[in-house]
Amino acid sequence: MSIPTLEQVTAALATVNDPEIKRPITEINMVDTVDIRADGTVDVRVLLTVAGCPLKDTITRDVTAAVSGVPGVTAVNLDLGVMTAEQRGGLQEVLRGGQAQREIPFAQPGSLTKVFAVASGKGGVGKSSVTVNLALAMAAQGLRVGVVDADIYGHSVPAMLGVGDSRPTQVEELIMPVPTPSGVSVISIGMLKPRRDQVVAWRGPMLDRALVQMLSDVYWGDLDVLLLDLPPGTGDVAISLGQHLPNAEVIVVTTPQEAAAEVAERAGTMASMMNQRVVGVVENMSFLPCPHCGPEHRLEVFGAGGGARVAATLSQRFGYDVPVLAEIPLDLALRAGGDAGTPIVESDPNAPAAVELLKVAQALLGRGRGLAGMQLGLTPSSKF
Repeated sequence: MSIPTLEQVTAALATVNDPEIKRPITEINMVDTVDIRADGTVDVRVLLTVAGCPLKDTITRDVTAAVSGVPGVTAVNLDLGVMTAEQRGGLQEVLRGGQAQREIPFAQPGSLTKVFAVASGKGGVGKSSVTVNLALAMAAQGLRVGVVDADIYGHSVPAMLGVGDSRPTQVEELIMPVPTPSGVSVISIGMLKPRRDQVVAWRGPMLDRALVQMLSDVYWGDLDVLLLDLPPGTGDVAISLGQHLPNAEVIVVTTPQEAAAEVAERAGTMASMMNQRVVGVVENMSFLPCPHCGPEHRLEVFGAGGGARVAATLSQRFGYDVPVLAEIPLDLALRAGGDAGTPIVESDPNAPAAVELLKVAQALLGRGRGLAGMQLGLTPSSKF
């Protein structure tokens, strides 16, 4: 039996991504040493970013599996160490691309990440449920998706994604978003508090600072889609979002009743005031399928027509079409899935509510990004 070469083992290690940073461990200098013995045993030392890394078991499993697959390897001995402060500083520089200043990558002219902010006029309309299910629906199509729980006071996204008790890893001044089993990465003020039950009591400047931190101090990597779950209403966070992410497109969530529709129009108007485009309206809790007659008979528990009214009003007000993206029926599984950390598009994708949410995801992903805000890289060569 031939002894494996260092090049073969290194190539195998290059296929292992850090589960938080989502880049090869060889690329971010996590592989410290590799020794190959004459009997085919491979000794590997991998440096964790911090002591007590929450995903060290995942790294152990992936490294062992990758190296074991190299022809000639008879055993793998993995030793886990911890990066020094100097090594973490170097990693931070690598992740920031050599840039010392903090910046919001999604606000840069060359960013190709689609940014969607999910807004509502009032609380209790299911905005967070829509956000997490859209995130999972997009991730299921092979996209790299991140979620910012920007609802500072009412943060519920981590629990809905099944990571309510998780805490992010910090590498010097960079924060790693928390990965979920579905592949979606998430960050929330709830994850940055010392205790889950601690109350956040902040005013305007602190809210702006928190939003900027979650966008600039978190290493998101190369995302295809970023979703932001906004707090209800037209307050500080909505204004800050317009200032820091003017390229974000807004989805307005409402319920059918008149009171909800009226305030949802205000949320959409606020987005337009911040020069953001409203891409559609989602009407949640639209109807209850009759348990006796079947889904053809709709029990309109909260009235009817709210979503259509919001869409029509915003279309007229803005001068462009704002469609109703979906009418999501009342579904006990939708609520239960959020409570259990297993959103309905993942736990029961054939349920009527899940089908509507998947339809929204497909409609949003089918939209091409315009050239607004993009640098074309053109320089005039002469004056006329």
